Amino acid sequence: MDLKEKLVSSFLAFEESIDAHSPVHDIRNEAIKTFETQGFPTKKEEAWKYTSLNAILKHDYSLFPKQENAIEYKDIKEYFLDDIDTYKIIFIDGKYSSHLSQTTHDGIDVCLMSSALNKPKYRQIIENYFNKIATKDSLTSLNTAFSSEGAYIHIPKNKLVEKPIQIIHFSTGNESALMLQPRNLIVADENSEVQIFERHQSLTDNPVLTNSVTEIYTAKRAIVDYYKLQDDNSNASLIDNTFVNQKDQSHCLVHTFSFGGKLTRNNLNFYQNGERIDSTMKGITIIGDKQHVDHNTLVHHIEPNCESHQDYKGVFGDSSTGVFNGKIVVEKRAQKTNAFQSNNNILLSDKASINSKPQLEIFADDVKCSHGCTIGQLDESALFYMRSRGIPKKEAKALLMYAFSNNVLSSVRIPELKQRITNLIANKLGVNIGFDL
Repeated sequence: MDLKEKLVSSFLAFEESIDAHSPVHDIRNEAIKTFETQGFPTKKEEAWKYTSLNAILKHDYSLFPKQENAIEYKDIKEYFLDDIDTYKIIFIDGKYSSHLSQTTHDGIDVCLMSSALNKPKYRQIIENYFNKIATKDSLTSLNTAFSSEGAYIHIPKNKLVEKPIQIIHFSTGNESALMLQPRNLIVADENSEVQIFERHQSLTDNPVLTNSVTEIYTAKRAIVDYYKLQDDNSNASLIDNTFVNQKDQSHCLVHTFSFGGKLTRNNLNFYQNGERIDSTMKGITIIGDKQHVDHNTLVHHIEPNCESHQDYKGVFGDSSTGVFNGKIVVEKRAQKTNAFQSNNNILLSDKASINSKPQLEIFADDVKCSHGCTIGQLDESALFYMRSRGIPKKEAKALLMYAFSNNVLSSVRIPELKQRITNLIANKLGVNIGFDL
């Protein structure tokens, strides 16, 4: 039995284990039918032309781990933003860990998707927002079919969340191979503001496949600042599907830092349903060995007087592979749009590769839209200059690569996270340099 058949046949057992009267019962049933019809994406599909899932689909994944493996905070402290006070929503092998988490209902809701799906007081939010912007492609539908746990965050009108929210998923290796399907829903009402940090982390070398879906809704003048750190081990793979729906004068920023994992696919989709909206999508990828990172982005400009900014930097060594497929769509009525897209890459090895495909579809005539892509190596003249000033070759290369990615780092709004990312970059480049912020 292959993985698709196993998932489809397991759905009935999953349905029996949850509330059949759930407000998303019919949505789940339609979703599994969509997945059964479409199956897993293949390289025959244009959006997956440069990314094959074959290698990660061959494992016999456990879908519903039965045993919870308790872990102590001291053993996983390094994966947290532990130098600042935060709310925490922590999952271990797909199950909520209450003793590691810090949730709240004090003026805001930072809690569990399972609570939101099953309690009447959350029903209106679920009916208004759940699965409303997530696409009906196969992997998103698969997640929808099995959606039961994840983070539920609702920020009411005029609320400023005073400390960041961490969403962290750990896999412990209790199962020989594990598949996780977390579902997150973030709703920021009018004039609200929130910062969120997300991480998926495997604690062993056992294969892990995570198929995650996050829906983000930013109401009028709301600000959502979202950070994704992807620095997992060599047998962990992540397919991350994020959908953002923005209303008038809202600002949503998503930063993605991809430093590790076997295969990482980031599907990031922004829909601008209002005027004077600002959308920011930035990322840094630094990988080696045979790692594969694929960024697939979409910004859909629907209304006039809006902006979008995309800036993705990649550094690829050894036999690693990078993919950037960025699409900007400007509808006819979206006049005065200002859309910027940039993808710049450095190849450190003859065996490393990058496939970049910027796309613009513009139906309006009064816009400012630009896109650019560069693929090259380190500047030899700059490297020679630094070495002539007494900087060793390894450190000189690291400084150049850090400078290359620094404009993405400069927009990180959490100082402690910015320092953490800076240190990770230094470690990834194999140097010990005290980068100043």
